[in-house]
Amino acid sequence: MIQMSKTIYEALNRASSFLEENNREKEVARYILQFVLGKNYSELMMAMYEEISTDSFNTFWSYVEEHATGRPYQYIIGQETFYDREFLVNESVLIPRPETEELIEEVRKRVPLLFKDKSPLHIADIGTGSGAIAITIQKELPNANVTATDISENALQVAAGNAKRLSAIIDFKQGDLAEPISHEKWDIVLSNPPYIAHSEAPSLSDTVIDYEPHLALFADEDGLLLYRKLAEQLPSLMNSTSLIGFEIGYEQGPAVAGMLQKAFPKANVEVIQDINGKNRFVFCTNAE
Repeated sequence: MIQMSKTIYEALNRASSFLEENNREKEVARYILQFVLGKNYSELMMAMYEEISTDSFNTFWSYVEEHATGRPYQYIIGQETFYDREFLVNESVLIPRPETEELIEEVRKRVPLLFKDKSPLHIADIGTGSGAIAITIQKELPNANVTATDISENALQVAAGNAKRLSAIIDFKQGDLAEPISHEKWDIVLSNPPYIAHSEAPSLSDTVIDYEPHLALFADEDGLLLYRKLAEQLPSLMNSTSLIGFEIGYEQGPAVAGMLQKAFPKANVEVIQDINGKNRFVFCTNAE
């Protein structure tokens, strides 16, 4: 049993060094410690030289050791922050990424310009996973009617739990891509589908390939299969004024944009970069 540290500062320093020695990001130690102590960043900084209890230290160190083996810390603590909200996650769902928050930002910017005062907007999130996109959109656009689909029953259970915790009203439907919503018309359709080519698996971190659900990571046709299917399905489902937003792999912009332009010849199709300057989203705008 490792000898415990006396102060929060000592515990954090030791854990950060331990993770670095095991080729993990040292910052994760702080995220875990904040969770164990129930403190935000500012509160943790203020408490650095306070004593850490034996129980808290032992829990903290066990989580740190588990992360050192490769298991994502979000699965260890059971949650991840997305758009300033805490989402429960487990191995049934992909861990929400910060880049996906930019998808929400893009939609929020475009909605008033495209739809003016239309209410309610009918929005679908295809392949919802943890529900991060659907729930966040519903909270940020509270007058919207939001539906979320996923092929995984386990993922939908996680998403439904998050919706309940965060008081979001979402209509969850199980099924493949747009099939569960094919009987309705939509103003906005969003999706962050599996888009990693199987050939890229060897290049992925062990924290991803060994723990996150492959159903939510990989797609055939060099990662483009689900975009192609959606481009085939969506033309008959969209209202005349509508918006489609996809998250993509950084090399997939031209291919996905081409699929949507072919499916919607009169639409304005754009490839949008993320905060790091990489192609990350494709938006397809149809306006009357």
